[in-house]
Amino acid sequence: MIDVDTFITVLYVMIDDFCQFHNRVEACHRGPQTALSEAEVITLALFGQWAQFPSERAFYRYAEHHLRSAFPTLPNRSQFNRLQRQFADGIVAFSLFLVYLMDAQNCLYERIDSSGIPTRDAKRRGAGWLAGQADIGWSNRLGWYEGFHLLTSVAPTGVITGFGFGPASAHDQRLMETFLAARAYPTERLSAVGEKAQGVYIADKGFAGDKPHAVWQGRFGAEVITPPHQTSHRKWPKEWRRWLASLRQLIESVYDKLLNVFRLARERPHALSGFQARLAAKVGLHNFCIWLNGQLERAPLAFADLIDW
Repeated sequence: MIDVDTFITVLYVMIDDFCQFHNRVEACHRGPQTALSEAEVITLALFGQWAQFPSERAFYRYAEHHLRSAFPTLPNRSQFNRLQRQFADGIVAFSLFLVYLMDAQNCLYERIDSSGIPTRDAKRRGAGWLAGQADIGWSNRLGWYEGFHLLTSVAPTGVITGFGFGPASAHDQRLMETFLAARAYPTERLSAVGEKAQGVYIADKGFAGDKPHAVWQGRFGAEVITPPHQTSHRKWPKEWRRWLASLRQLIESVYDKLLNVFRLARERPHALSGFQARLAAKVGLHNFCIWLNGQLERAPLAFADLIDW
């Protein structure tokens, strides 16, 4: 367990070293120089995702009262929110840099799965803030919901090696195909998916099917292993199914961190760019906590008592 000041200091030093080593050029913008550097914005963006801060407004109040000495040029809340969106690419880059730093993809497999992310009550009337981007879909965890469908790829250590999302109505296989295509043929617009897995992908029945598996193998060089459909002639022995169930526990723990420890379940975004920046910050904070636990010789996903609040 470490105190808040130490956590923020270690986080900032690592991010500042990352920005300087990679010679990152701050995003072009009109007007005077920004109040905070890119490293400062990324540090605050990541730290602000803890569930100890019920909302962005609550975190900004905390920063004003407790972090002003460390960040004396902290601008007003609306300006800070704009800076988070402005440096969203840097937040993504840092979260993936941690994957490289921990050599997380040097493994036999990555566990890939999806989850529903509500952004609004599905029963409310009207189009909402994200009309045409978020929509209504079904989740076993949520039932019917309005929001996004999040896909993540996770290494055996719990490190998130890449992520992407689509509207709630998007099918698992469509998301998977886009995800694998973006990894096979990298594009700056979809950089958050990360690099191609060195091993195989293991997924649940929602991604099953001999035909899509053959397509993904042929087009993207990605081998996906799922339990067979009930109608399939292939059958898995009980030992294999138990093994897959044990891997399911890992992905559920990772999603629990994102949804509850980093308050993804309480996201109510007004703009897609804001949601993208905060989602990347949650992934970055998740990966940083795993790295820090490794330095402290703690269990990778032991986040609850990492900071002495």
